[in-house]
Order: sequence, then C-alpha cells, then structure tokens
Amino acid sequence: MCTVFWDRKGVLLVDFLSQGSIINAGVYCNTLKKLHRAIQNKRCGMLSWGVVMIHDNARPHTAATIQNLITTFGWEQFDHPPYSPDLAPSDFHLFLHLKSFLAGRRFQDKVKETVTMCFASQAASFYDEGIQKLVQRYDKCLNNGGNYVKK
Repeated sequence: MCTVFWDRKGVLLVDFLSQGSIINAGVYCNTLKKLHRAIQNKRCGMLSWGVVMIHDNARPHTAATIQNLITTFGWEQFDHPPYSPDLAPSDFHLFLHLKSFLAGRRFQDKVKETVTMCFASQAASFYDEGIQKLVQRYDKCLNNGGNYVKK
C-alpha cells in the first residue's frame, strides 16, 4: 500500500507500507511524523503558517493519538465524508493519472521506484490543477446542499 501526501507544488511524501502490514494509529502516527519532516525539508516556512490536511473519518485518522499529534503540529483538518472519491484529490486526480501511467505494465520488482518516478515526473502545474479541481468540486457539493453530483 502506498500513502501519498502532496500539495499544489508537488509530492511531499510517498510512504509504502510493508507487505503484510496494516494501517493502524501507530503506523499512521509514524507516517505523519515523516510528513512533518518532509514539509520541513521541502517547504521551508510552511510549518510556521499552517498545514491543512484533507482527512476522511477512517479509524487511523480519527484516533486520539493522531488527533493529538495533528494538534501538536498546529495543523488543521479539512474533513470530507467517507467513501467520497469525488471529493478526495488523490482519488480523482493523482491516482487516476497513476492508473494510466501503470496501465499495461507488469512488475516483478521496482514497483515502488516506478510509482515514485511517476509522481516526480509531473510538473507543479499538475498538482496545482488537482487542488483547483477540489475547490470546484467542493463548491459544487456545497451548492447542492451537501449532495455532490458528478454530472
């Protein structure tokens, strides 16, 4: 499993879960700590004026330890309803592109490297476009009383 954190400028962190492992609060807590370091390294000054995370209500996201860590970091959360891929930028933008990039390929190994290369090969405008789509989709959802309609 691959967890990707990105912003309008590009990928901040790609974290791969070891085979046979599961995501729980402890694993996700370690991932968020890696993200904190990645933001410090890649987006100097960003941590001083805030980070907004888009989270659904999956158990690892809502665990008390995770909520405390996010508060400690001074980050905000922008929640969205569960099972709403039309409001999750990774689902409707990033992974859609990844799916096309990987289509027809067979892997014995080097999957991690290929996934990372796919994300790294995109210009900042690709990521900015994904965030702009989010704004439009949320606006459409709010204008429909919370009922997002794709068409």
